[in-house]
Amino acid sequence: MAQWNQLQQLETRYLEQLYHLYSDSFPMELRQFLAPWIESQDWAYAANKESHATLVFHNLLGEIDQQYSRFLQENNVLYQHNLRRIKQHLQSKYLEKPMEIARIVARCLWEEQRLLQTATTAQQDMEQKMKMLENLQDDFDFNYKTLKSAGGSKVQRFSVLQQIVTEMAGLLSAMDFVQKNLTDEELADWKRRQQIACIGGPPNICLDRLETWITSLAESQLQIRQQIKKLEELQQKVSYKGDPIIQHRPALEEKIVDLFRNLMKSAFVVERQPCMPMHPDRPLVIKTGVQFTTKVRLLVKFPELNYQLKIKVCIDNSRKFNILGTNTKVMNMEESNNGSLSAEFKHLVSSAITASLIVTEELHLITFETEVYHQGLKIDLETHSLPVVVISNICQMPNAWASILWYNMLTNHPKNVNFFTKPPVGTWDQVAEVLSWQFSSTTKRGLTIEQLTTLAEKLLGPCVNYSGCQITWAKFCKENMAGKGFSFWVWLDNIIDLVKKYILALWNEGYIMGFISKERERAILSPKPPGTFLLRFSESSKEGGITFTWVEKDINGKTQIQSVEPYTKQQLNSMSFAEIIMGYKIMDATNILVSPLVYLYPEIPKEEAFGKYCRPEAQPDTEFPDPGCGECVSRNILFSIILF
Repeated sequence: MAQWNQLQQLETRYLEQLYHLYSDSFPMELRQFLAPWIESQDWAYAANKESHATLVFHNLLGEIDQQYSRFLQENNVLYQHNLRRIKQHLQSKYLEKPMEIARIVARCLWEEQRLLQTATTAQQDMEQKMKMLENLQDDFDFNYKTLKSAGGSKVQRFSVLQQIVTEMAGLLSAMDFVQKNLTDEELADWKRRQQIACIGGPPNICLDRLETWITSLAESQLQIRQQIKKLEELQQKVSYKGDPIIQHRPALEEKIVDLFRNLMKSAFVVERQPCMPMHPDRPLVIKTGVQFTTKVRLLVKFPELNYQLKIKVCIDNSRKFNILGTNTKVMNMEESNNGSLSAEFKHLVSSAITASLIVTEELHLITFETEVYHQGLKIDLETHSLPVVVISNICQMPNAWASILWYNMLTNHPKNVNFFTKPPVGTWDQVAEVLSWQFSSTTKRGLTIEQLTTLAEKLLGPCVNYSGCQITWAKFCKENMAGKGFSFWVWLDNIIDLVKKYILALWNEGYIMGFISKERERAILSPKPPGTFLLRFSESSKEGGITFTWVEKDINGKTQIQSVEPYTKQQLNSMSFAEIIMGYKIMDATNILVSPLVYLYPEIPKEEAFGKYCRPEAQPDTEFPDPGCGECVSRNILFSIILF
């Protein structure tokens, strides 16, 4: 199987590592489009020999052209555009440095192979541990049956009994080791990845494989418990002075029961964290009086437990916090597509709250309780949701979501409801990753290094290297930015909302540069021909705004950088941003209406980029006075031309 195809079948935790290998230097889209060809080339050799690197690079461009032709025949406009953009980027960056792209690709392929090997080894390791338990259990069965059917002297029987007890103790130790590996590592890792997925990170993998392993282990434990009971039968038939069964059987039975109890308790998990259906991208924030859903699951899949476990849900018992609606439900295997033993609560509603902290920093736990009666054992099961924030007004959502981000970014403690009495600091590396997730989880694009650097400067001020720089909770969410009347998070959250509701398609295309400093903006636009423009977010609009900046020449031929006043959500409700760009005109020096916007940076024709997003009947009828007057009017929207 081709390497790329093998990688697609890995668990999410390994796919996360795969995603980090790729960037604009070598886009993952290109790796996907040309996977067989890329894997057939000797990139390591090209990385060390320039003539071969040049040949491979030109062959790469040829492969891109062939793939483009295939997309052209399929009429796949999006892939055509993406592939053309990738080719332009590669040509501009590596045409004179083909060995550099060869080194990047060689490194990516090597890291892919290492990732495959790691994933394969981990899978084989767990399978070997489960096989080891089976072998130990088979050995015990054999020796037990031998003892039961054989005669022999007292000394011989005593020797066999001693061997059986020793093997049983070894089996339980091995089982304890495997159980800790499953619950303390595999299951704990799944829970951490669930936290990350809740705040926009890569989606978490399903629990089916863990359920298979845990169920198999639970079945083995019950079988061993029955075998220990059989030892008691032997003891009742005949016993000796110093009989190893009399000495060790009670401890062995206590050990296996403890293992089974602990496994059952660990296997009771919240499969889907609380979330309001109207806000699926912001789980763990619930509003009083508004329905939310959640789902619990028992990873021990015993058919005899179907419809036997009644789950009760409550919130903050000690705080007299009520949950309204159907707060009890019986676990069953019919509601889940995969037949798992689970209970989904679809109609829960929280009651009014009284907060001791700021409402959006008050954390609450939703608790699920049940009792298991199985083979003479009674086991109390309890699990908790991740901490939730309960709000009373939807306007509190931005700050509540900031609390959820900060908590799950910095701790994997499942029940630290006092987290915000003294919130820890985060590093820029942690914050940057989470900020990028806020875009990638709801759009098709995260943030680039350049965009994140601009955000770091807004949070921390100018710095050569932001890695490791500390950011306080107050700096992130509560304190106003320098020279502004609002915090960093309020500003950014409104931009995220702007992207999702008004300019999503343009963002997904990569047309919006978004976050860029004015110095950087001037630096990249100044060398470009007149009419080149870029799209960026407003730094001064609290509610979220977007503007465009372009290059033009004055009457003396001097380069001028100009920008229009930001467009807000209210204005974008009346006209799409693509139509605004296509219809934007100003009066030139000869009193003729012209469009100053010709090429989207770096050199994409405006019609190619935005034409497909305009309604055919939309014919702009704009009239603009000379830009020197500072005001332009289009369809009752006020614009200001700002000269830099």
